Amino acid sequence: MTSVASPGLGLVPGAASVEGARPAAMRVRGTPPARTPGELASLLRAARLSEKGLRATAVWLVSGRRESDHTRAAYVRDVGWWAAWCAAVGVDVADPPTAAADLYMAELVASGLARSTIGRRVAAVSSWYTYLIREQGAAANPFDGAERPRLDSAASATRGLSRAQVTAVLAHAAEHETARTHALLWLMFATAGRIGSLLSARIEHLGQDRGHQVIDLTVKGGMKKRFAVPPAALHALDRYLAERGHPESGLLFVTRTGRALGQPYAWKLVNRIARATGVTHAISPHTFRHTAITIALSDGKPLHVVQDFAGHADPRTTRRYDRARDSLDRSPAYELAASIAPQPT
Repeated sequence: MTSVASPGLGLVPGAASVEGARPAAMRVRGTPPARTPGELASLLRAARLSEKGLRATAVWLVSGRRESDHTRAAYVRDVGWWAAWCAAVGVDVADPPTAAADLYMAELVASGLARSTIGRRVAAVSSWYTYLIREQGAAANPFDGAERPRLDSAASATRGLSRAQVTAVLAHAAEHETARTHALLWLMFATAGRIGSLLSARIEHLGQDRGHQVIDLTVKGGMKKRFAVPPAALHALDRYLAERGHPESGLLFVTRTGRALGQPYAWKLVNRIARATGVTHAISPHTFRHTAITIALSDGKPLHVVQDFAGHADPRTTRRYDRARDSLDRSPAYELAASIAPQPT
């Protein structure tokens, strides 16, 4: 059994030397090493997981809360990062030392990833190990009892848009972008939907309910949730579907050849349009969800109403948006500056 010296963490038994594998960020962020169950299986084999463990992993991916394609893909990516890291440093993924989990988490923190992302990755891998142990595919869970990075309940890595910025983005899309892009942006904002839910939406899931125009989306956990579609969003959708000849079924958002749009495309799209309208910081599809939630809270909607709108299982998640909004909107910095210095002209 070999060991590795890692600055500040002492000796990690069961691992080969990782000194030549720096920088750490190259192993824990960037392009995910696994995007599909097949790619994950290849990584796990490289990290010395047994066939029994591979079979257990395949069952784990389709059980419990991992029934939806979006959720399953997220778990594949998160376990893939850990498997690739284990293979890179020579850790046996089926029997890892607890210190390996500590080293991995330290590298996640050092890479600059958001604490929420780190927490999600660690939770996914810990869940996987719990299942493997039950199925005798792993000896122990190295993350069980590990000191995980503390998550600031009031912090959010997402930078939202102002009401004026959202208005500018939608106006730009209406005038300069395709009808598909305009409709997608409107639904992203009006439903606060996750991009995976919107890109998997189907035309037959559009309809009416007690006079409301609605769309049914598959949300986190694989459940269906009904969202109201306000008139402006409906107008954008009608224009887009008219260009497609009013199809009655199939995916709502498709390419010219009829294929599903991918999430990487959506990321590039929103950033390109944001830059065109003067937004200087990088955004993501989640920015529209974040913005919709914070604007709803700013408009005085009750917390429980916004929680239901956002689909948050825990009201504390919604409160994170509320606290983050308050910390900026009610910041004393403006009054402090005004009290000691003249306003710039």
